[in-house]
Amino acid sequence: MKLSVIIVNYNVKFFLEQCLFSVLKALQNIKGEIIVIDNCSVDGSEVMIRNKFPQVKLIVNHQNVGFARANNQALKITTGEYVLLLNPDTVLEESTFARCIEFMDEHQDAGALGPKMIDGKGNFLPESKRGLPTPTVAFYKIFGLTRLFPHSATFAKYYLGNTSIDETQIVEILTGAFMFLRRSTIENIGYLDESFFMFGEDIDYSHRIVLSGSKNYYFPAVSIIHYKGESTKKGSLNYVMIFYEAMRVFVNKYFTGGLTRLFTLLIYGAIYFRAALSLLKRSFSRILTAVLDGMLMYATFYLVSLLWERFYFNNPNYYPEVFQSLVIPVYVSILVITSWITGGYRIPFSLKKAAKGIVAGAVIILVVYALLPHQFRFSRAVIVFGVVFSAAISLLTKYTLSLTGSREFSLDTDRRRHVAIIGLVDECKRVQNLLRLSGVETSNVVNVYSGEEISSEFYLGSLSQLTEIIAVYKIDEIIFCARDVSSSEIIRNMTALSQMKVNFKIASPDSESVIGSNSSNTSGDLYVIKVDHKIGKGLKTHF
Repeated sequence: MKLSVIIVNYNVKFFLEQCLFSVLKALQNIKGEIIVIDNCSVDGSEVMIRNKFPQVKLIVNHQNVGFARANNQALKITTGEYVLLLNPDTVLEESTFARCIEFMDEHQDAGALGPKMIDGKGNFLPESKRGLPTPTVAFYKIFGLTRLFPHSATFAKYYLGNTSIDETQIVEILTGAFMFLRRSTIENIGYLDESFFMFGEDIDYSHRIVLSGSKNYYFPAVSIIHYKGESTKKGSLNYVMIFYEAMRVFVNKYFTGGLTRLFTLLIYGAIYFRAALSLLKRSFSRILTAVLDGMLMYATFYLVSLLWERFYFNNPNYYPEVFQSLVIPVYVSILVITSWITGGYRIPFSLKKAAKGIVAGAVIILVVYALLPHQFRFSRAVIVFGVVFSAAISLLTKYTLSLTGSREFSLDTDRRRHVAIIGLVDECKRVQNLLRLSGVETSNVVNVYSGEEISSEFYLGSLSQLTEIIAVYKIDEIIFCARDVSSSEIIRNMTALSQMKVNFKIASPDSESVIGSNSSNTSGDLYVIKVDHKIGKGLKTHF
């Protein structure tokens, strides 16, 4: 047996399906085995594997035992000369295994290697190559200096930011998303350290490889897609706590002395600091928008009252001072509170929810107004006109803020997508039907031939014309049919188009899903149809 592939799965059924499809293509002409350990998933992963991939050796755990322990379960039964630890949210090139085996055969000093990874938008993932997270290096990472100086040999050592992403090189740390290991290396250093539940076990294992006298290679001749974020959202507090706790465990394991104790204190300080920062960041945009809304609404009501008393009553002092100093602020508070409750300030902004909140607030104000004694009913007209103009200004403000391009003020739109499907006729039609059944709103769907010469009027153009097609037809989403377009071609095009404002998805053969990821900080994005005894109502699902 030349190669054993180990995949630990936890509730990412459709990503696993796509991953296994690419693994099987990469295993052609190589004697290998695939072992999947399912950590008590509840999304139907087990049934999918048994039905679609009967050649896979499946281990089903009845609880989530963590990444390290699950991998160790499989490592104990592997028989391959080489072993690959692989995440389920990855897509491999067809030549991946052949190139890795050739490199390892030629470099007997290599204990492990890792590839060049890109995210779902085609951008390079810096964790493809990393330096040892000593207390100093980890300090720079935790407190943001690595991000501020991404190419510094000192501050960016965590990601080796001063080295080329396109050159093969010896590195200290590889990623657990794709760690290609020599059997003799595993026998020499043992299994993964189960003290790490999630994150950190790859850092520990890479360091143990170096300590054993072998080398870790970053091998960019192989590229893979790593969607990321499928188990834990990268920006969440849970991610922060698990990541920093793993870093603390690593430092305590390999470093001693006063500096380590100081670093442990800094770790816990960083957790609480990031927790507070995360909470403030999530709330700041909403609070700021609500305050801005309130100020503009007050100005609107105040102006309406001035105009109404001047031109309708011909008396610039018609309304008492209490109306403008107390009553109007109460009106505004009700509108802001109801808008908040209905989700009008939730990011991304929903103009529908904001309008719904203002309408609800207006109803409450008018009902209460009708129940008040006559002497407190200052003006129904000011309420009506104030609400109408306040609503217009509030919605316009949110729309204007969204134009800044900041994610903190993004707009939740139901804009129909301009989609390009790349593949042959049958697969293009199947994907079109899947989009329809999954309820995806599209305004324009074009078909692009997966080869170079167009052989049918069915197509708008060929793959070599993709850049021009995107520009002319304002394409914002590209779907590759994996049956007709090789993974290598998909990765090449994603990388080449990574700077364009376009999202990528992949449709695996005979799959009920189309998968992609629009950000490395969030979980993946997929379209999926629900199938009972027959195809039923389409469902769009975001994991």
